[in-house]
Amino acid sequence: MSSSAFARRLADIAGKQYDKYHLLREQDPVLAAQIALYWQGIEAFEDVSVPWSAVFVSSCVRQAGATASEFRFAAAHSQFVNAAIRNQISNVGVIRGRDPADYAPKLGDILQNNRSGKHFDYAYATTHSAYISHSAIVTEVGTDNRGKYLRTIGGNENDSVGMKEVRLKPSGLVLNPIAIYICVIETLK
Repeated sequence: MSSSAFARRLADIAGKQYDKYHLLREQDPVLAAQIALYWQGIEAFEDVSVPWSAVFVSSCVRQAGATASEFRFAAAHSQFVNAAIRNQISNVGVIRGRDPADYAPKLGDILQNNRSGKHFDYAYATTHSAYISHSAIVTEVGTDNRGKYLRTIGGNENDSVGMKEVRLKPSGLVLNPIAIYICVIETLK
């Protein structure tokens, strides 16, 4: 299945943010000014010490063309994930929260993971909209000599715009979905 124009645009936007800012840290005036722009239309910007990873994702999704009726723009990953899971349960909308144990991420999806030693899972995210987590945009899915992988780009990763590699099972599902990953937001737009 080929990626939609929206998914390609979202991956491209995240990739361009990475190319432009990954060598800078949030205290650098150039990246600090960009972080302030990520916050526009989501919440009031205080300063770069306030976690900005969810607003990075929200900003990229908005730039790609999603509307507020399609995506819950938020300063907390758990808020837009919970809204996407509700869409999945109700079988509505173009942004759906899927269980990483049985859904293989594709280009333009958003992969949510635990952080700070937490162990939330999809069932928890289904009934909660306020918990610590992180998410990043899938910008590449491929195969190398070690098998299948995907790459994500996210904000506020080591105080910058960062890229991570995630190893996949031969089926395309993420490895360790229960220990690390909470949800995959599927983009159907």
